[in-house]
Amino acid sequence: MSLFDRDGFEALVQSLPGTSLLDQWDARVAKVGDKVFTLLTDAERRICFKVSEESFEILTALSGVAQAPYFAKRKWVTVDPGSEIDDAEVAEYIRRSHALVATGLTKKLRAELGIAV
Repeated sequence: MSLFDRDGFEALVQSLPGTSLLDQWDARVAKVGDKVFTLLTDAERRICFKVSEESFEILTALSGVAQAPYFAKRKWVTVDPGSEIDDAEVAEYIRRSHALVATGLTKKLRAELGIAV
C-alpha cells in the first residue's frame, strides 16, 4: 500500500499520537492538535509536509520534490509519487513533520494528546 494512496496515507498518520484527519483544500489533511503537519492532495496525489531548514534545501534539489505552494516560506515541500525519494523516506519525513509541529503545541496539550513532553 503506497503512501500516495488515501488508505496508505491514513494508516501512517493515524499511527501517530494526537492526529486527526479532515478533508480541506481539496486534500486529506492531517493535524496534530489543531496544526497541519501533512496533507495528501486529491487530484495529483502529492504529499506535502513540513521539514527542517536543512532538509528543505536537500529535498527541493531532488527530482519530484518542490516547495509547497502557499507553505514554502514556512519550509514545506510537496512530493510527487514518482519522486527520487521512496515511500519509506517519505514516511520518515512525515513522522519528523509531526514531531516538528507537535513541539509548537503547549506542554499541556501534548500531554492530553499522548505526545511525549
